[in-house]
Amino acid sequence: MNTHPSHLTIGAVAKRAGVGIDTIRYYEREGLLPAPRRRASGYRDYDADTVERLRFIRRAKELGFSLDEIRELLALSADRERGVRGVKQRAEARLGEVERRIRELQRVRRGLKLLIDACPGHGALEHCPILRALGEERDA
Repeated sequence: MNTHPSHLTIGAVAKRAGVGIDTIRYYEREGLLPAPRRRASGYRDYDADTVERLRFIRRAKELGFSLDEIRELLALSADRERGVRGVKQRAEARLGEVERRIRELQRVRRGLKLLIDACPGHGALEHCPILRALGEERDA
């Protein structure tokens, strides 16, 4: 018995891929998914490859790739000559961006800790060191 029928409805694809029906339609409009075949009734007709492609897109989004970057990764995955190198370069670039964001969040964390430590937690609002610090004009 075939556990992955080659003709799936949009609802079946959505359920198997763990995405919403509207997400599938959106990805079709954005060119991340090829236009599906249409049944005589006009309903979309998908195959199991669509489920795998949607899972790929979902996982890439979870790793922080933008839709444009995912589109590029999908194109690279079909490029047998340069695909692996290109995919590695995109992953390295994504890692660099994640590390930059982590450094920025650590900087914000340090600043918040300093403000929290400076605040006694009581008294008049106009003397609150957190509000005062947030209201100060800083050189950019």
